[in-house]
Amino acid sequence: MELTVSPAASLRGSLRVPGDKSISHRAVILGALARGETRIYGLSRAGDVRSTVECLRALGISITGGEGGKVTVAGRGRQGLQEPEDVLEAGNSGTTIRLLAGLFSGQPFYATITGDASLRRRPMGRVVRPLVAMGSRIFGRGGGELAPLTILGGDLAGTEHELPVASAQVKSALLLAGLYARGQTTVTEPYLSRDHTERMLAAFGVPVWRSGLKVGVEGGTELEPQELTIPGDVSSAAFFLVAGAIVPEAKIRIEGVGVNPTRTGIIDALQRMGADITLENETMAGGEPVADLVVRGGHRLQGISLGGAQIPRLIDEIPVLAVAATQADGETVIQDAAELKVKESNRLHTVAVELERLGAEVRELDDGLAIRGPARLVGARCESYGDHRIAMALAVAGLVAEGLTTISGSEYIDISFPGFQECLQRLVP
Repeated sequence: MELTVSPAASLRGSLRVPGDKSISHRAVILGALARGETRIYGLSRAGDVRSTVECLRALGISITGGEGGKVTVAGRGRQGLQEPEDVLEAGNSGTTIRLLAGLFSGQPFYATITGDASLRRRPMGRVVRPLVAMGSRIFGRGGGELAPLTILGGDLAGTEHELPVASAQVKSALLLAGLYARGQTTVTEPYLSRDHTERMLAAFGVPVWRSGLKVGVEGGTELEPQELTIPGDVSSAAFFLVAGAIVPEAKIRIEGVGVNPTRTGIIDALQRMGADITLENETMAGGEPVADLVVRGGHRLQGISLGGAQIPRLIDEIPVLAVAATQADGETVIQDAAELKVKESNRLHTVAVELERLGAEVRELDDGLAIRGPARLVGARCESYGDHRIAMALAVAGLVAEGLTTISGSEYIDISFPGFQECLQRLVP
């Protein structure tokens, strides 16, 4: 499929983005482990979350509903999962395969999980190795480095883990395994990654302790069913924040977005660049801070430098932040983002190639990007590389490019943001 975007002189209106994908994965997983019904409102309809739901159904969990994001998970308790009859399919979802690898490590059964061609190329060793150190038996291609993964769970021992790279997926897998381990499981990160798992474990009644960059759980705790409302996904909102910041006559309100401090690096970065973004109607929902985000265009943006502890807070938003950088005065330098090389695509390379195709001045660094602006963008035929975030970032770039911008492979947008094109069209007067 192709998506064609015309330049926009202004963008006006209010919208809601899909429920937070990261929180949605965790809500259905922990709901399955609780004994009793967990009701979830605003669950993401993204393809990645559907992959997690289908895997849990294959483990004997009843998950019903879906109309308007309202879902009921009939949890069977921490020990209630059933051995799957077939290979489990994670699709394109790294979150699904890595979190379930942690969960399966504590189960008394055999499970094999795989994914699409893109996921089978993504590295699994960084989650496999610490799980094996806890006592799990995991087999995969390349010595456990690549999916499909076969997991023989069993007797786990609580372990202290020090992660070389901050990763919410790896941290979450280890904490899920820790629910089944003898003693305490702790994870220490070099920087704080998103903390949705810790917050949600606490909401389900699991004692979680934190000391600086170290977080831990004690094995054996039972989970209590909950009623949860999933906030809007700030990673989805990011595309409209950048659109509002670079289209001169723009005023966009994005309602009910999760503003967890471990996820708001994109807001901080855009504000540092000079974007007019305000938070309104701030509240709490399900242990997560929520607010309306209002962005107004017409402000000159300035290039900035990003790296270190800032990167885990906006790792998924770097492709669209690069689009903002093409319209900023001076150079924007993004470093310490080598993790982007092993996402759905090599996002450092694909961002550089496709923005250059539109006329931007971009240098690909070993661990990041250097972008000099402001650039005169000219519409062109672009490629998504099967990567939903690349497709949406290029669509935003098309709003300020001269002529038409056409993105092939736009069907991959549904992996995280069903309805993206419709939202974009509603904002054009």
